[in-house]
Amino acid sequence: MQDWLAAIILGVVEGITEFLPVSSTGHLLIVEKFLHADSPFLQSELFNVGIQSGAVLAVILNFKQRLQDLAQTWKEPETLDYLVKLSAAFFVTGVGGIILKKLGMRLPETVGPVAWATLIGGVLFIAVEYWLRGKQGTEKVTWIIALAIGVSQLVAAAFPGASRSGTTILVALILGLSRPRAIEFSFLLGVPTLIAAGGLSFVKHVAKEGLGSVDWLLLALGFVTATITAFITVKWLLKFVQSHTFVAFGWYRIILGAALLLFFRG
Repeated sequence: MQDWLAAIILGVVEGITEFLPVSSTGHLLIVEKFLHADSPFLQSELFNVGIQSGAVLAVILNFKQRLQDLAQTWKEPETLDYLVKLSAAFFVTGVGGIILKKLGMRLPETVGPVAWATLIGGVLFIAVEYWLRGKQGTEKVTWIIALAIGVSQLVAAAFPGASRSGTTILVALILGLSRPRAIEFSFLLGVPTLIAAGGLSFVKHVAKEGLGSVDWLLLALGFVTATITAFITVKWLLKFVQSHTFVAFGWYRIILGAALLLFFRG
């Protein structure tokens, strides 16, 4: 397959799956196995975090008004409390991420761990939604919820396939946060998290390989397609959760995880 087409396909996959609770890492690993692209850059960490940055831009565009409101009212107690908790969750993720890197955490080279994490996450979503039936979620992000969401991002990082958005939303729901509020906090937390990861990866890559090793065309194609598809996906999801649960995503994960275990052994 042509590298430019592979970059576009990976960008589309990233854009659709980054903020849906289905694991973008898992889907990218799967798609990469079928693309057979020639450029090793498409399998690099820099390309992956580059297209993640495109998905982040889509979140910023979708939450533009909310971000403006937070910026304009940041001195007000309620807003300041929200921003401090958001920062605390990011701090937990950042420090924990550094520790995981020091411990040598790497993405799995086989589909098995991703498949199991995908399947188990699906079962948990269905179980949690069943448990939540008839219960009213709160709109207030407590300190326990904020810190737990920060920790859950680390769980997702340690177990690719768990899904960063899926794990954070699941934890928020278990702790009583409403679905729209859980999505908002999870997505806004993902902005600095993924930007920091992307910036760090870029600096490390350039320091080791030099600017000449970056395939700017492939990176740009992946970034743009990820931004467009993520924008559409996030806008759709924000409307979807107003009247639906996450049960459908749970079943999707179960089916996908089972299929992966069946077709990719080892």
